[in-house]
Amino acid sequence: MSTEHAARPADVARAAIVVGALGVVFGDIGTSPIYALQTLFNPNDPHPVPVTDANVLGVVSLVFWSVMLIVTVTYVVLAMRVDNDGEGGIMALIALLRRPTARNGKRILGVLTALGVLGAALFLGDSMITPAISVLSAVEGLEVVKPSLAEGVVPITAVIIFALFLGQRFGTAAVGRLFGPVMLIWFAALAVLGIGGITREPRILEALSPTYAVEFLFGHFELAFFALAAVVLSLTGAEALYADMGHFGRKPIRIAWIFIVLPSVTLIYLGQGALILHDPSASRAPFFLLAPGGAQLPLVLLATFATVIASQSVITGAYSVTAQAAQLGFLPRLRVLHTSRETYGQIYIPWINWLLAVSVLTLVFAFRSSASLAYAYGMAVTGTIAITTLLFFYIAHRDDRLPSWVVWPSAVVLLAVDLLFFAANLTKLIHGAWLPLLIGITAFTVMTTWQRGRALVTERRDAMEGPLREFVIGLRHRREIGVVDGTAVFLSRSDATAPLALRANVDANHVRHEFVVVASVQVETVPRVADDDRLTIDDLGDRGDGICHVAIRYGYAETPDVPTALAALTPEQTEGRLDLENATYFLSKITLRQGKAPGLARWRKRLFVATSHITSDAAEHFGLPSDRTVILGSHVVV
Repeated sequence: MSTEHAARPADVARAAIVVGALGVVFGDIGTSPIYALQTLFNPNDPHPVPVTDANVLGVVSLVFWSVMLIVTVTYVVLAMRVDNDGEGGIMALIALLRRPTARNGKRILGVLTALGVLGAALFLGDSMITPAISVLSAVEGLEVVKPSLAEGVVPITAVIIFALFLGQRFGTAAVGRLFGPVMLIWFAALAVLGIGGITREPRILEALSPTYAVEFLFGHFELAFFALAAVVLSLTGAEALYADMGHFGRKPIRIAWIFIVLPSVTLIYLGQGALILHDPSASRAPFFLLAPGGAQLPLVLLATFATVIASQSVITGAYSVTAQAAQLGFLPRLRVLHTSRETYGQIYIPWINWLLAVSVLTLVFAFRSSASLAYAYGMAVTGTIAITTLLFFYIAHRDDRLPSWVVWPSAVVLLAVDLLFFAANLTKLIHGAWLPLLIGITAFTVMTTWQRGRALVTERRDAMEGPLREFVIGLRHRREIGVVDGTAVFLSRSDATAPLALRANVDANHVRHEFVVVASVQVETVPRVADDDRLTIDDLGDRGDGICHVAIRYGYAETPDVPTALAALTPEQTEGRLDLENATYFLSKITLRQGKAPGLARWRKRLFVATSHITSDAAEHFGLPSDRTVILGSHVVV
């Protein structure tokens, strides 16, 4: 009896995690049925699929087996086996790539890392399109309820999206508790609607046979190839399953997908197909026309709520990818605000938020319909999926995470499918697919330029700073340098060089503090670092002179807090008790100037310097007290 009672809280907790995953992980892929089949049979498409019984069965079968092959096999079964200390997603794969191993080839590592950065850049493009197409497709349901409301679709969508971005600064902790239950209702509604449609034309169940997908693909390849550009809409959000693994764990995501999401989306696609078989004219809006007349308006409201949740999930994902990219050195340090003290990973980045807001609203007013945006949507999705698949199989093979007999056949088949989808979306380039490609290439250029420029600045800064040990040894023998009471903490980039602020303070003021801590913050290629491994202390060759170096290690998914980390130091480690409550923190601020130094093209130098202007305040980023922080400036020519 006691064992049974003990098991109940654990079961409730697991169920809560599964429901929570529904709201965060599956919002995007769960709202795809609103517009996927509608786009496939849209007569205004540059390459429309004629509404015939054979085509309907073939398309629905192709959608089902694409979801099974890419989402279930690639992500749920295979990719989720490769994690970076529990974290998944494109940035986790980049971090795994950069871990030193004997089997890392420098050239191939560089190529794969660049592809990973491109995948992250395409994801940012996806995060701009998803809110626009999702909310538009839901609000367009008003046209089904009452055609005279068509003119209000775009303004209503714009208001909803603006309110969504305006509310980001308050965080999603409170509203987030509703996300899971609302999405549970949403998936239940999908299942009910789907079953209702299937009862009209039960022969749609034949589409579950892969023979219909194969026959449609190879028997009508000239038609099916172009259709793949719209079939991919059923796969949007697949990356979220992998990227959010660190938040919910592998098992809850798999349970939610297999037992709730997959059955629901399968039923709704079958139901829509059955409705189109029964009434070909329903292909204009098969999702909303599945509902009886009196239920259509409530369905529009539920769909709008669900697409807002889907948009929220993608926006949050954009924050996470941006923050992790900055920690790994691909973007400048940005202002990151934590919106929840209890929940890990809930962050808000103002600069990214309003960049996304302007971009999404621009898309809404420029494209004005989900059908028009659908042409652009697939490019970012297929590009990210193909890159994720490639990186996953490379790491799985390199690190022996899967046997070779699984890796090679699976890699050939799945990459061939991914590239077929990508090629199909290239046919939509002139119809809007150029947009996410342009966004991705722009973000990729910014990220790689920042990484290269940062490496050049580091080289030149190292030359200016000089070796730390030599400087400290020289400082011990300079009799003109006085010692004042108190503790000084000088932030440094590494344990190898002397901070410019330390050099400037000694040379200008001819004094040093009684206790001097040179602290360097190091970002590791793991998401989080255990507290026991956080600090490494080095007395720099002389215990007793009050000068030491402290390396503070953080994972790429963590936010540094230097005072909190240093508070864990003991007097034995630092040759005396540090007065951190009154300590003075010194920062070296570098101003970049464009010059004729080699290493970057002139236009990339301009981009690098311009990008540096959005760098956040270092004192705030490292958690330093503003009233006890001294900033000493210098400049570097690039």
